[in-house]
Amino acid sequence: MGPTRAQFVQYAPAALAVVPLVAGPWSALAAAAAGAGAWAVGASAPVLRSLIACGLTATGCGIAANEVLAAGGNPLIALGLAVPAGAAALAHHRNLTGHTPAAALTPATITQGAGTGTGTGLSSQEQVIAAFWAEFISGPTQTEGRKLIQPGAHLEQLALQIDSHVAFTGIITLPPGQQVKVREADIASVYKVPVSQVQLGDPKHYAPNALPVTVQLTAPAAQPQITAGAPTTPEELWASYVAVPEGAMPGTTLTVTRYDGPLDWEGIATRDRRAIGTVNLQDLAGNLDLETIQIALAPGDKPSQMGIRVMREHALMHGTMLSSVLDELSMDSRGYVRAGTYVDGRAALLPLAQPGSGARHLYLVGGSRSGKSGLLEQILLSAHRSGIAVILASPQAGTIAGASLSAYLGDGLDEAMGALRLAYAMMLDREARYRSPAFPFTDPLVLVVIDEAHMLLSASSPYHLEAKAIVEQLTRRSLKRGIGVVLATQTPLAEDLGNSTVIRSQLLIGGGAVFLRCAKGQGSLVGANAVEGAEGIDLSMIPSQWPGQYAKVSNRDMSGLATEAAAAPEDGTFGLGYLLTPGSQAVQFRSLHLDVPPVSLAGGEPPVGIEDCDAWRERDAVAQTRMVDKRGKNLVGSLADLLAAAQGASSSQEPAAHHNPADLHVVTGPARSGGAPAAPEGQELIKPRILELLQEHSIPMTAETIARKLETSAKNVKPRLSELKKRGEVINENGLWRAA
Repeated sequence: MGPTRAQFVQYAPAALAVVPLVAGPWSALAAAAAGAGAWAVGASAPVLRSLIACGLTATGCGIAANEVLAAGGNPLIALGLAVPAGAAALAHHRNLTGHTPAAALTPATITQGAGTGTGTGLSSQEQVIAAFWAEFISGPTQTEGRKLIQPGAHLEQLALQIDSHVAFTGIITLPPGQQVKVREADIASVYKVPVSQVQLGDPKHYAPNALPVTVQLTAPAAQPQITAGAPTTPEELWASYVAVPEGAMPGTTLTVTRYDGPLDWEGIATRDRRAIGTVNLQDLAGNLDLETIQIALAPGDKPSQMGIRVMREHALMHGTMLSSVLDELSMDSRGYVRAGTYVDGRAALLPLAQPGSGARHLYLVGGSRSGKSGLLEQILLSAHRSGIAVILASPQAGTIAGASLSAYLGDGLDEAMGALRLAYAMMLDREARYRSPAFPFTDPLVLVVIDEAHMLLSASSPYHLEAKAIVEQLTRRSLKRGIGVVLATQTPLAEDLGNSTVIRSQLLIGGGAVFLRCAKGQGSLVGANAVEGAEGIDLSMIPSQWPGQYAKVSNRDMSGLATEAAAAPEDGTFGLGYLLTPGSQAVQFRSLHLDVPPVSLAGGEPPVGIEDCDAWRERDAVAQTRMVDKRGKNLVGSLADLLAAAQGASSSQEPAAHHNPADLHVVTGPARSGGAPAAPEGQELIKPRILELLQEHSIPMTAETIARKLETSAKNVKPRLSELKKRGEVINENGLWRAA
């Protein structure tokens, strides 16, 4: 097997440097033969010029050395004449290697005489690249036993690029009607480069017989990358993972304000003249390779800034004792009470009322052993110290230690439903007495606390439909009557709220929310359970114990099991969660640690009482009165109907065939001979009377109530209400009619 073209061009100068010293005058013939051979194999013009210069120098040195030896001169002089010949050979070698693309382009398997497929004008480096292509991919070839990858797939428009790396581009071309079958792996094996350095054009965007190709013969210099877990600054981590387009806070920059190590620092994220908005906490924790509990967000005064805190040891591990902040439990002039401590040490404030506008709602989520009951006891104590009356509905009996601070206690499932009925009756009573609410009320604010609300609202509850209807009306209508709702469930799932979007949306709009730890798989606030301002929070990721407590148990450290030692706040994460107020971001906080029973802090004073009114005087009867029909429809719409049903009064003038869907006592007009109640006036005159009645009374009414007040039958009223609704003069909301 003879030398290839590249081998001949490369090793010919070495022969020219040695042959003259041996052949003497015949070296001229050797140099001429080398030049003719280089021309025959198609060497480029620069290569031929360099080869000719090397041949002339080597020939002259060879003849002179031969003459010195023939004249009997010193052999060292003859040897010294070989130095210029070697220098000329070295210069020619540098002329070649200065343009050779890569060492990978010199396999020893290419045979002499292989077709190059190159035309005039190609540099020697491009000729080598084309020779490789023709030898192994397209052909023709004279090597026996070699199988071409795709004969005829020639490389056209070859271009060489040399900058920080060496690469070539071209177009794989076949005759029309054929398809390029050369793959990246084939090209990579020919040029001895990784497959990742070969890029073929997408066949969907090019002709099947003409496909562009780019080959990186030498890999570009690797850009410095930040390795996860490697020691680096928070600013670099932020710029590489958080501020990038796919990060949790794209386009932001971090300014570190305190740095005590890679897991203990604070900073401010800023976006140039654009609001940051809500931040997905899980994405941020993933970007920084931390747990969600190790990161706390603190929205600033400017929407373009967000405070960030990374903690090795949680700032709230040691908690805040309830007795130490007792004075802050009373409601301030803005209607806020102390609920706990934010992660930055500031007091976490919770709204219980809105001076000049009424009460506030609260949505509380927390599983078993999360601190939910402790926070409810704290709210009861705050209401007591602030002069707010409490109606407590506790379906799971005996779970609230501060239950004695409530004005009305429904302890147990049936009694808790009675407390809900009483709360609804109080709202109807105040609507009847306060037609145009003027604040402050002469009557006390009322807080309706519903613990374990899922036991009443879920579809499996025997009171599901009635409780859902009552709570929906309370959350919608009670705030401006001075009645707030505190609703507590074990998970944020829609099933716990009776699949009612109204209840949760009204709770969040009317006050705020507290999210504590939930069971695994039930604490996600994304998807169907998404809450604006709490995006990306998974409550099941809050651990039940602080880091290090598991090691304490596994090491059989019994120091925490002493019976005489009180439980320390750092023994568990009770009360740790997120506080969300309307229009803000959920902020990590921890409720106060109850080191003493809340009842003992009440000073022995009796509970705040509810005003003397019809609904309160009939509370026992109201608590036992079902307020919807058997289908769960037609909720009682007026206090008069409710009290009538509670008293069990019935009218002897009510015809037996008349159906009352709410099972309430309804007084109607005198009966006609046919059994239908008589209308005192013509039916066409009922419409203006209905409209006048609804305009005079600001409270919504059922069709039965309207019929009773007009001394006619519901059969006469309902069609007229539908006609008025079509004309846009009245509005129907869940069976309750009011003037438009």
